[in-house]
Amino acid sequence: MSLTGVLHSEWIKIRSVRASLGSLIAVFAVTQAVTLLVFATVGRAEAAHGEDPVFGAFYAINFAQLAAIAFGATAVSSEYAGGALRISLSAVPHRGLFYAARTTVVAGAALVVGLATAFVTFFTGQAFLGEYAIGLGAPGALRACVGAGVYLALMALFAAGLTFLLRSAVAVLSLLVPFILIVSFVVGDIAGGVADWLPDRAGRQILYQEPPGGVGPWTGLAVTALWAAGAVLAGWWALHRRDA
Repeated sequence: MSLTGVLHSEWIKIRSVRASLGSLIAVFAVTQAVTLLVFATVGRAEAAHGEDPVFGAFYAINFAQLAAIAFGATAVSSEYAGGALRISLSAVPHRGLFYAARTTVVAGAALVVGLATAFVTFFTGQAFLGEYAIGLGAPGALRACVGAGVYLALMALFAAGLTFLLRSAVAVLSLLVPFILIVSFVVGDIAGGVADWLPDRAGRQILYQEPPGGVGPWTGLAVTALWAAGAVLAGWWALHRRDA
């Protein structure tokens, strides 16, 4: 089977699973819902405080990243339900081709939705700010829009790689969601600059007009990419070494 055919079949499988498709849709839908709620109520008051206007525009990305992680995890975990992985490897015996196709589709879908989410979120929020609104020409704004989409794709890929390793979306979500919501902040308060190299905190540096940490915006995104690459390599090792 050609690479194009495998990619197409992997996309069909992902969009056919309600959990993975729903999580992908949630990346966009939840972000817009939070943006509308926040900016329509307290958006101008927050903007008037003079804090980083670019980072404030992407407040809802905090919720989008959780949906992106859920998408990456559920897009892979379906293979471990009811022996589906054995069927997939029967159709595509070359495990490297199968793995490359699945991770590529996960990353590609998350990137497309992530970029759409980031740009729509930015313009939606600014529509409520009146004289405090900024445009894409503002320093760091365009970079943050593109970076936010890439960041969401990397977090989905990070979760996908870990799911291949752990064979369970529940295990991955139980690990990553508390880590992002709680552990990352606790480590940041205790360890200071060390936390800047964690996957979520490093990647979110791209959302600032003036990043507050010691890691620059693109460097931070590169750190997140390294975490994602490590998870993908670990997932490939697990798929290659273990029985289906």
